[in-house]
Amino acid sequence: MAAPSPTVESVQCFGRKKTAVAVTYCKRGKGLIKINGCPIELVEPKILRFKAVEPILLLERHRFNGVDMRIRVKGGGHTSQIYTIKQSIAKALVAYYQKFVDE
Repeated sequence: MAAPSPTVESVQCFGRKKTAVAVTYCKRGKGLIKINGCPIELVEPKILRFKAVEPILLLERHRFNGVDMRIRVKGGGHTSQIYTIKQSIAKALVAYYQKFVDE
């Protein structure tokens, strides 16, 4: 009989604006945040990058050190995608903390 695999503490949340949809998979980790496989620091255009990292700047980096986030975004234009990323990051972090940290 196989040993039961340990459960992964994770949540999945989404953000939407117009036709853009971003899905964030948030799990325990080292603080990595990737958007479509690229680090969040490489988001272009640079002006809109600050909008994507607003939740991180607002809540300070120490809250994100214990979680990894993988974000997939589709549809819409650049601006709509950035706003959906911001929304899904915020929703995923709140859901993760409610479910696993603040019990």
